[in-house]
Amino acid sequence: MLLARRLAAAAATLLLIAAGFLVPLFATSAWSATAVSDKCANPVEVTVLPSPKAAWSGVPLRVMVISEKPIEGVLSLIAPDGSVAAQSPDRHGGPPYAWFAEVSAPAAGAWRTTLTVNGAAADCSPATPEITVSARKPEPTRPPAGSIWQVRNSWDSTNEALFSAWIEKLFDAPADQNLDWKVWYEVLRDQSRNFLFNYLGRNEDITQTSIRPDCADFVYFLRAYFAFKMGLPFGYSNCSRGFGGKPPKCAQWFDISHPDVTRPPPPPEQVAAAATAPAAPPPQSKGFLGLFGRSSQPPAEQVDTPPVTPAPPKPPARPTNFGEYLRDVGDVVHTGAVRAGDDSADFYTVPLTQEALRPGTVYADPYGHVLMLVHRVPEANGTPGVDLAVDAEPDGSITRKRFWRGNFLFVHEPSLGSPGFKHFRPIMREKNGALRRLTNAEIGKHPQFGDFSAEQANMSAEDFYDRMDDVMSPEPLDPSRAMSDAITSLTEQVKTRVTSVENGRKYQAKQAGDTTMPDGASIFETTGAWEDFSTPARDFRLLIAIDVVRNFPDRFARRSDRYAIPAGKSAADLKNELQGVLASELASRKVTYTRSDGSQWTLSIKDVVDRAIDFEMAYNPNDCVELRWGAPENSEEASTCKRHAPQAQRAKMSNYRAWFRERHWPAHA
Repeated sequence: MLLARRLAAAAATLLLIAAGFLVPLFATSAWSATAVSDKCANPVEVTVLPSPKAAWSGVPLRVMVISEKPIEGVLSLIAPDGSVAAQSPDRHGGPPYAWFAEVSAPAAGAWRTTLTVNGAAADCSPATPEITVSARKPEPTRPPAGSIWQVRNSWDSTNEALFSAWIEKLFDAPADQNLDWKVWYEVLRDQSRNFLFNYLGRNEDITQTSIRPDCADFVYFLRAYFAFKMGLPFGYSNCSRGFGGKPPKCAQWFDISHPDVTRPPPPPEQVAAAATAPAAPPPQSKGFLGLFGRSSQPPAEQVDTPPVTPAPPKPPARPTNFGEYLRDVGDVVHTGAVRAGDDSADFYTVPLTQEALRPGTVYADPYGHVLMLVHRVPEANGTPGVDLAVDAEPDGSITRKRFWRGNFLFVHEPSLGSPGFKHFRPIMREKNGALRRLTNAEIGKHPQFGDFSAEQANMSAEDFYDRMDDVMSPEPLDPSRAMSDAITSLTEQVKTRVTSVENGRKYQAKQAGDTTMPDGASIFETTGAWEDFSTPARDFRLLIAIDVVRNFPDRFARRSDRYAIPAGKSAADLKNELQGVLASELASRKVTYTRSDGSQWTLSIKDVVDRAIDFEMAYNPNDCVELRWGAPENSEEASTCKRHAPQAQRAKMSNYRAWFRERHWPAHA
């Protein structure tokens, strides 16, 4: 008997007989399938998802197959005439493990999907139902009136696996390739990446949008997009950011089953102000001369009139489509929602294991940044393993980056909330249609999840990074390769800063005045041009990244048992060798930035490291780019500088410099 699972988009339960005969029980959009022959020592269970939801000959047919087991195999799409139309031996990720196949112009008829497992008997490879491809475009299913989308199921382990596989495919590329987009929807409109492109058959991915999500918006938007396509629940919370020594706290939850309520009500003081505002005096009648400021008759006697209570503020307009709904989501969520840590939060912490840290896992940086894991590169031949993640920058661009101490900051401070790796909290659809989130305790006991863990809350920063090193690279590492990998991560971080500073240069070149600088800790998190084009948070992280690389030989000595030390050498010998190689390795890596006059200037990563003290005051977009890159005064590099921040702003930066020098993020008052 096939293991039954309920899937997101009307999943099916199938009965497989040993010989491979199929008995479908009801219509499907995704299937679970397994080999159940008594000859199979380790039966293989897979989930199959075709795209689009209603396949027809006028659009490409795509198929995703996922498994929780690290099997090797070949995915094939079999055409109605029995020929193999597409094959793919490429296995992505793990876990979950995924295969993808596509036919650009499928013939109408019954298609079959097969996954031939390497080394398995014929009846040990999972069999799957047929996919019917229509000759005509089917009428797309529309959501019920008043709904953004219809929720048909709950989140479960299979839906989570499909979400992970979709995320990994969306941001797939070799680990050494720079991957970035100017705006988030560029990646969703790339049909080679987005398995769910036009999945609903409504041309739903063609609609233009001007939304540019920040880092917190971005992870919510990706989750909402998948839920929208697959008919799954979605919700988000209105949370505080964490102030006065208190962590972020979520006060209200909005779910997709109530699209008429997508934002919190106006604050009480706003309602009170509107209720007590004086009524406007009644307009006076104007004669012909009154149009020019003179009355045609004497003014009427003043008569006292009772005050008129103004109407309360109007509720926000109800969203009518997915794009408008996302805009409402983006207006409510922020990084505090990801750092919140109790049962009212939208996320929960997970154990630091390869099983838990799968694509789609979110990272809450305690200093107000959010990233999402998209791929794990396993350790191989002494080369360190690495987790890759994506994030949205303040200017709306999307970039992929490596996990390391310079990008993923970890510290425990009461007002910062709960940092670390987290999963979206599962949302269940009750029998009466109501949506409910599972508590941490329920998640820990649930057979579909069972992955809530509070272990990160009890870790020091060193414990956290040591554990992540062990998770990404379980085997002993080559110390030289590990240091080179850290330098590569730093180089990537500097290259990303090149783009941000250049965006600021272009913006300021078009502006007549100076960008306004916020006060105090708000320099790290605000709105407007300062948020988009300044780099205080990026430079804070860059300084920490520089510390990591500078101190690598010392960290090697502290954890020398994690490294492969050649016979005849001691840990002290290798530490000295690493210190000798570090300077030359830094000098060999280069980046180039555009100066104020449009000319190019090249820096080595060693130059950047040596200028660390200058980066304590290099984040103001009102300064020339040469100053923002620490160009020495009166040098040839600085000769093209024509712009400086106002003296009042320079004074504030001097007052805030200690935050950067001490690597201590300020708390909001």
